Amino acid sequence: MAIHISEPGRPQGTRLPEIFRGRRIGDIEESAETHALRESSNEATDGEFQLAREVNARKALERYGQAEEAEPEPQRAYLPVSKMCSPRIHTMEATATLAEALSDMERHGVHHLVIAADGLVGGLIDIRWTQNWLLEHRADPDRQTFQHIELPSFLTVTPETDAHQLARLMLAHQLDAALVVDASGSPTGIVTTTDYLRLYASMSQQEGDV
Repeated sequence: MAIHISEPGRPQGTRLPEIFRGRRIGDIEESAETHALRESSNEATDGEFQLAREVNARKALERYGQAEEAEPEPQRAYLPVSKMCSPRIHTMEATATLAEALSDMERHGVHHLVIAADGLVGGLIDIRWTQNWLLEHRADPDRQTFQHIELPSFLTVTPETDAHQLARLMLAHQLDAALVVDASGSPTGIVTTTDYLRLYASMSQQEGDV
């Protein structure tokens, strides 16, 4: 049930834990979309709406964590991240431009991309980080590629990682997503604060029904 955090750095080689280094992620031009979409493809992309949703998701994650902390550790139900993660993974080579990444995220209706370096996991970025980086550095998104910039920290977990433990670490490191990798080092899913928001809403609904 390992959880690993990769420090900020350029997408050179792989930034996965040592045990997974040198292992490839497969065809990075294909995305895992074998399951039904969890979010509507008609979802608004307005920046303020997305920011409000992320704030609400973070609040839900905090409340969810507080609720779980109220229960004694032995009585806390084990919840593997494989039960709540989204299987939709999109990857892009580090040689791609930031403009291509933003376009790809908008086209597929996702907020996170796995950045690959020579077929290996080189990082995990989201739309807000990409936009903030461009604003801060006043860079041309059509000319700036990922291979020459420092990517943010990101969390990696295994499918059997306890979601409660992951929630606490996401809050501690102020990260809104974690990449799920299997025993071969291949990404199999992603866990975001939206998934915790959905879980918290489901728990609240169940309590209301009772």
